[in-house]
Amino acid sequence: MKTKTGAFRLPILLLLIISFISVTGICSNRAIAKQTDSEEICLECISVGQCLECHDEIDSGTFASSAHGTNACTSCHRDIWDLDKHADCEVPMQPVNCGFCHRNEARQYAQSVHVNNDVTCTDCHANIHDLVSLKDDKAKSVQMCSGCHDNADYMQSSHGKGLLAGNPDSPSCADCHGLHDIIELMVDDKSSEGALKASEFKTSSCKPCHDNEEMMERNKLSTMSFESYREEYHGKVEHLGGAVAVAGCADCHTAHKQLPANDPESSLIGDARVETCSKCHEKANANFVKYAPHATHHDSENYPLLYWTFIVMTGLLCGVFGIFWLHTILWLIRSYIEKNKLRRQGIFHESHNPKVFYKRFTLMEKLLHFMMMTSFLGLVLTGLPLKFVEAPWAIGLAHMLGGPQMAGLIHRWCAALTFTYFIITIIWSIYFLLIKPTGENFFQKLFGPDSLFPNFKDGRDIVGMCKWFFGAGEVPKFDRWTYWEKFDFLAVFWGMFAIGFTGLMLWMPEFFARFMPGWAFNVAIIVHSDEAFLAAVFIFTVHFFNAHIRPE
Repeated sequence: MKTKTGAFRLPILLLLIISFISVTGICSNRAIAKQTDSEEICLECISVGQCLECHDEIDSGTFASSAHGTNACTSCHRDIWDLDKHADCEVPMQPVNCGFCHRNEARQYAQSVHVNNDVTCTDCHANIHDLVSLKDDKAKSVQMCSGCHDNADYMQSSHGKGLLAGNPDSPSCADCHGLHDIIELMVDDKSSEGALKASEFKTSSCKPCHDNEEMMERNKLSTMSFESYREEYHGKVEHLGGAVAVAGCADCHTAHKQLPANDPESSLIGDARVETCSKCHEKANANFVKYAPHATHHDSENYPLLYWTFIVMTGLLCGVFGIFWLHTILWLIRSYIEKNKLRRQGIFHESHNPKVFYKRFTLMEKLLHFMMMTSFLGLVLTGLPLKFVEAPWAIGLAHMLGGPQMAGLIHRWCAALTFTYFIITIIWSIYFLLIKPTGENFFQKLFGPDSLFPNFKDGRDIVGMCKWFFGAGEVPKFDRWTYWEKFDFLAVFWGMFAIGFTGLMLWMPEFFARFMPGWAFNVAIIVHSDEAFLAAVFIFTVHFFNAHIRPE
């Protein structure tokens, strides 16, 4: 019996405990609800007039016309729900929590630089009882910021002068920095997280206005400023993102004292321009700063040299591709025609003597070819993100390569390898023409069958191939090197001038600026980019067909 009684006691005890807790909770909730209801009733019934009976320092008319005029006092002072206790100072006043109503602003403020420097709402919005909206009053918002921040540079700038003149398009502090989400822009070094954030801010804050064509036309300013920055090296690297900060708008035009380039106080006039560029390019000189970062080949009126350089390079691209793609297409068609003839005769593979081998390349030539392939592929891969920076895959490719800075480093390594094999080729060519004992004189070597220099037979071979394309003759019997192989070889020499020399200029601009004008770098950018594009497309289409994928 004891055992059965003990077995029933435990469930009964647990049931009583649960019931007690439930009843207590219900009673407690009702009490809390009742208290809360009474608070809300008291908060609602306390009028502004009642508060002003004691707080006569607040003008009722001014408060009514303020930004908070439609609110009751208890909207902010929510801890006052018993006027008697408040009047007797029995309940101490608590700090007002502006975030109760201004939730979005509070979230932004919590992430801003102000919260870390103990700047509170009332430091900016000083007298909360006569506060008016600053939404459409930029001048007052600037005045508010100048309470802590020196605004001398801003007031001397084009932005400040425009604001004082009543131009609604002129930006105030808040237009660039925001109202409550103001970020910290302290920079320790170019690779720090703060520097990258500052670099992005220096450009992104200028975009809303300077990328607005309608606004720029309305204020008689260039509509190409932001677009041309995006097409320039600094803008491209900034867009791709990287581990090192690059120059943004404010680095050249300053953060707060933006002035026209011809203004005596401008950071972009005379010696001041040299000083501005020297912040990043330590050896910049008067020639260096004549480079025009916002120049564009689309503007034939202001930049005719760049325009005609672009036209010439475009003509070169169209001419080379037009001729060689036509040559490739005709060759492809004739090859299939000839193969079909053989198949109808029951011949599916050309017969060769398996015991006869021909040595195509020497060890030196194989080495040079390997160096060329390696460097060429590296140059193309690392150059593509900059060339096609707006393409959806550009950022991904740049990051896959380690970022634009690492891609640039790889690009220069490959360029150094290119110069290496080019110098070896020059030495090898001199040895072949002047030193190698063959029993032939210089001109016999230069125009002989073992030379890669064009001769009259190449002209006859071109005519012969054109006849073959149209079924009017047989395939010519070539010497050791065909005319298209000679073209590939000599293209390296033109490429080293067009791509290599301009690449060196862009690699070491401060050195070349010692004896070259700044506009030469603008020309070099167009030539380097377009010629590299020509080389890449030519190799992957024409050369690959000629050397690797011909049907025969």
